[in-house]
Amino acid sequence: LSFTLLAIARQSSAALVDLPPVIENPGPTSVRGDLFGFSVTAVGADIFVGAPNRSTQPGQERNGVPPGWELMEKTGKAELSLVEDGNGRVLRLRSNSSSFAIQKEVDIDLKQTPFLEWQWKVTEMPRRGDFRNFSTDDQAAQLYLVFTPDFMQKEVIAYIWDSNAPKGITAEPTFPPVYPFLRIKVVVLESGEAEKGKWITETRNVVEDYRKLYGGHPGKIAGIRIQINSQHTKSRSEAYWRYLKVKGHP
Repeated sequence: LSFTLLAIARQSSAALVDLPPVIENPGPTSVRGDLFGFSVTAVGADIFVGAPNRSTQPGQERNGVPPGWELMEKTGKAELSLVEDGNGRVLRLRSNSSSFAIQKEVDIDLKQTPFLEWQWKVTEMPRRGDFRNFSTDDQAAQLYLVFTPDFMQKEVIAYIWDSNAPKGITAEPTFPPVYPFLRIKVVVLESGEAEKGKWITETRNVVEDYRKLYGGHPGKIAGIRIQINSQHTKSRSEAYWRYLKVKGHP
């Protein structure tokens, strides 16, 4: 989790690439699609490509980085690729005592699409991983949503699959705050190996989660980040991501 502080802080100064929103026949209430190089569909929420890897062109991938996403490496070498799994391609992330992420800037209006749905699968977890202790703060699957309620403030919700922290708990990260304008709240959605190796579908009412954690209305999602790490526990982890969807209803 600590890697996210600096990366999200830097994201505030990244320029948006001037590309049109990717929208495919949006319907009145629902959306379907993904952000890993298949299609992206949104209702009332324009999803923009932001700050891509400089050597990645639209419609292509380089070193496993999906089109329109930026790779951020903190420790070790990133291992990621788009692989076939069942009904299509999925994103596979592997960490060997490393820490890295992919991220993109977006502009998702939560008044129109308050729900976020995704599918993830964890096949290897960092041993002793537990976000409640800085020395064991490793997770195979982490999803960050960045909000900018005002010009001077960034707030983040981190949905994680932790090795040991109990499912359902929420807390702030254990590392000390570095940037006064950045706040992070962690939600443990999955824990341990009970669902290891299975595709799990998560659906969150982002507006309600934000209200419970911060109060008020988040407005828009300004950034999305997918992360994996295992450097603190000197172990390995592996996770797969099939899609992300923004929706007007569950």
